[in-house]
Amino acid sequence: MATTAFGLEKLVVRELEALGYAPRVVRPGRVQFEGDATAICRANLWLRTAERVVILAGSFPATDFGQLFDGTKAIAWEEWIPADGAFPISGRSHKSQLSSVPACQKIVNKAVAERLLAGHGVGVLPETAAKYAVEVEMFEDTASLLLDTSGAGLHKRGYRTSVAEGQLRETLAAAMVTLSVWNRDRPLIDPFCGTGTIAIEAALIGRRSAPGLDREFAAEAWPAIDPAVWHTAREEARDLWLPPLEHRIVATDLNPKSLELARHHAERAGVGADIHFQERAFEDLTSSRKYGCMICNPPYGIKIGSEAESVELHRRLPIVLRRLPTWSHYVLTARGDFERLIGQQATRRRKLYNGRIECTYYQFLGPKPPRDAEFRSAITQAEPEVAIEHEGETEPVERRPEQEVSPVREAPPRERPLPAYVPPVFGGLREDSKRQASEFANRLTNRARHLRRWPTRRGITCYRLYDRDVPDVPLAVDRYEDALVIAEYRRPNDHTPAEHADWLDLMCRTAADTLEVDRNRVFLKQRETKSGEKQYGKFGEGSQTLIAHEDGLEFIVNLSDYLDTGLFLDHRQTRHMVREVAAGKRFVNLFAYTGSFSVYAAAGGAASTTTVDLSPTYVDWARENMKQNKLMGLAHQFVVADARDWLAALPEEPLFDLAVVDPPTFSNTKRTTTGHHEIDDWDVQLDYAPLLESLALRMSSGGVVYFSTNFRRFKFDEAKLPSYQSREISKQTVPEDFRNDRIHRCWRLVRK
Repeated sequence: MATTAFGLEKLVVRELEALGYAPRVVRPGRVQFEGDATAICRANLWLRTAERVVILAGSFPATDFGQLFDGTKAIAWEEWIPADGAFPISGRSHKSQLSSVPACQKIVNKAVAERLLAGHGVGVLPETAAKYAVEVEMFEDTASLLLDTSGAGLHKRGYRTSVAEGQLRETLAAAMVTLSVWNRDRPLIDPFCGTGTIAIEAALIGRRSAPGLDREFAAEAWPAIDPAVWHTAREEARDLWLPPLEHRIVATDLNPKSLELARHHAERAGVGADIHFQERAFEDLTSSRKYGCMICNPPYGIKIGSEAESVELHRRLPIVLRRLPTWSHYVLTARGDFERLIGQQATRRRKLYNGRIECTYYQFLGPKPPRDAEFRSAITQAEPEVAIEHEGETEPVERRPEQEVSPVREAPPRERPLPAYVPPVFGGLREDSKRQASEFANRLTNRARHLRRWPTRRGITCYRLYDRDVPDVPLAVDRYEDALVIAEYRRPNDHTPAEHADWLDLMCRTAADTLEVDRNRVFLKQRETKSGEKQYGKFGEGSQTLIAHEDGLEFIVNLSDYLDTGLFLDHRQTRHMVREVAAGKRFVNLFAYTGSFSVYAAAGGAASTTTVDLSPTYVDWARENMKQNKLMGLAHQFVVADARDWLAALPEEPLFDLAVVDPPTFSNTKRTTTGHHEIDDWDVQLDYAPLLESLALRMSSGGVVYFSTNFRRFKFDEAKLPSYQSREISKQTVPEDFRNDRIHRCWRLVRK
């Protein structure tokens, strides 16, 4: 009998059938088969997914200890165990009246001992020779007596010398490979290889190397089995070993210590030359090879990594794996929300156990590679999917009659039609994507022609080219000198995350090619509703900056690292208004961001400027913008502070004549009050009036405040601002390159 972990019984059946035996699953975790001593040797050497090979010495009903004793003693133990053999007894009980395992062990031990004493005609049993481990299994009132031939579990192949955190059992890793469609003629990648178990087990399968070839088994020391049988079985295994793999297995990880151990294990297993280990992040995964298999066991926040890291990693899986459009993908994870996180369902699932952790093996079956080498070469650049594979079987793709593919050998190479298109596992483009890209390109062409003279005639090199002009393409495209910044406005759709990422890539390529911009100078930003600290967080580290020119001034723009670039293009007109009235004024800029309004005020001759923002990064950025325009001086102050706290600390006297207040819609700020730190929300609808009234106490009579917000549902209430005369000037402040005239709203407030 082969014992196995739950869920792997059918794999063990296949392995035994391949060895020429007729196995059957008798209950979960138990596969029974018949054979002689050779079967014991070959099963131990070749079974990859079983835990042990045991001899079923006897089985009989047992509802009381008398029956258990008599049935055990009736077995001819002397045929296997010599007089000096050690016979430790273990046991287990499930759904049986004899539920006390220690009691069952005592009864069996006594029965075996009495049988051996009588069978060998001796008076003592010294137990000084080889080990013959006996297990009594009580299952539904039936006793099964098992004699363990393996010794150490079959997962102990002999190549692993050290144990690392989160390692897979070799038997489970072999099962993952066996359950995939991988074979030695296909590429294989494990992007979370750890100490290399999946890759090593796959290499052993690809080389047809018996997993137990380099280890010893308990039954090798038994006189009942001729040593020549073991020798013959090992010679057979060595003769069957195949040459090195044509496609080296790729195994990557970020942990250099794990990779060092993986290389050591691979060398000990004899497959070091068949695996390429590399230190590489999962986000960098790519391959030019086709029709491969990705098999992995990513961290799921139990033994390795945190819950938040696990969630983020699983969400990124389809976005990265779409780079392998012809591949099949296999993921073992304990996350029950896996399919929700990746946004699509697996082709099939299988429950497996990683130790005691219940996991699911998600299988995403990709297209079948073409059989004919010439045909395969001819469609290398095409979409080559022709069928879906299911665990060794092929399920043809349903085609209309006009799509039938002629047999490869009957048609000349030039007349062979390409296979019907089957989408990749992750990603792919829908039928209407080509039309959307065409309409998008036409609109970009027209807008670029209309705005082409702005840089030379107006000195404006940064402007909006496109703003959701085509309903099916909800993007905004801004030109910054020689670069494009494309922002997506998230909306519900039926695309998977990977399909949507491919669609975005298509639109970015379309914009770059249409506007003749280097594709490396196209930057995609995805706008979505966020709150708290995440609103202004960094999401890139590329630091791709340039100097933007506007109305004779220069601004440092960061295209890669933040959601916004550092220059709000929709405030171009408002900045111009500020410069026109700034001469001799004391100017204050609250929620200043990168200080572009302060630069305009200084350029307009302001007597002084005060730039206030809670972010040290943005205040430093504002200072650099002032330096870039050679406007720095003692009259220009830069303050890192919460605008409300800063105003409250000022005396109530006319300190400013001109102000700009352009707050975020919502944010969390850490404020200091009476020596205590506390988190205080900013909500523009609730907080604008108290802030502006506080500012009014510091404004001169007739002083002007420009107040702006991009909150679409904002409701301005003049009654809440008794200190001002107010007038909305939104139509005058939205630039003509913005199709959306509600991009922001702006009021001119005059201090009474």
